[in-house]
Amino acid sequence: MLPLRSSQRSSTYPIVNNTLIGINVLFFLVELAQGQGLDEFVYQYGLVPARYFVSGISLHFTLKEQLLSLVSFMFLHGGVFHLLGNMWTLYIFGDNVEDQIGPVRYLLFYLLCGLASGIVHLTSNPYSQIPTIGASGAIAGVMGAYFVLFPRAKILTLIPLLFFFPIWEIPAYFFLGLWFILQFLSATASSGDMGGIA
Repeated sequence: MLPLRSSQRSSTYPIVNNTLIGINVLFFLVELAQGQGLDEFVYQYGLVPARYFVSGISLHFTLKEQLLSLVSFMFLHGGVFHLLGNMWTLYIFGDNVEDQIGPVRYLLFYLLCGLASGIVHLTSNPYSQIPTIGASGAIAGVMGAYFVLFPRAKILTLIPLLFFFPIWEIPAYFFLGLWFILQFLSATASSGDMGGIA
């Protein structure tokens, strides 16, 4: 299922949402520029639980570096499709949430959702040395807010069926509910020693 448009229209320009999308794209370009140093870059700026809970590892990082990665991980992505999927979802749902709660509150909400997802990941996998990256936690918070704020909205959705690509307008609660179930199943099917995509 690919969301194409929300039935909910924004009355203001989503400056924060579009800026967040731009920052994510910029960080991805910085990632691409790392070349052979990409793994080291992701380890430095991704979220690595062992950096916080294993004393032999945490001693190699300053407090500033530890705090920075709690934010920077949510602006990194594991590939073009990871970036496009997250940014498209943010584009579809984020503008409406920003319009409803205001740009400053929206920015704080986005960052707090991303931080909360990072903390949950850290405490769930305290000894993992695998860097986790991605904006999915922050975006899940935005989608949850959309669900609460616009429960009667509809999402114009492309649903691929073999060789057919029908477009249906489906209720937001159905789309978001299915998305959250798929995210939950994906998270529970993997362990802290796998992946690296939030």
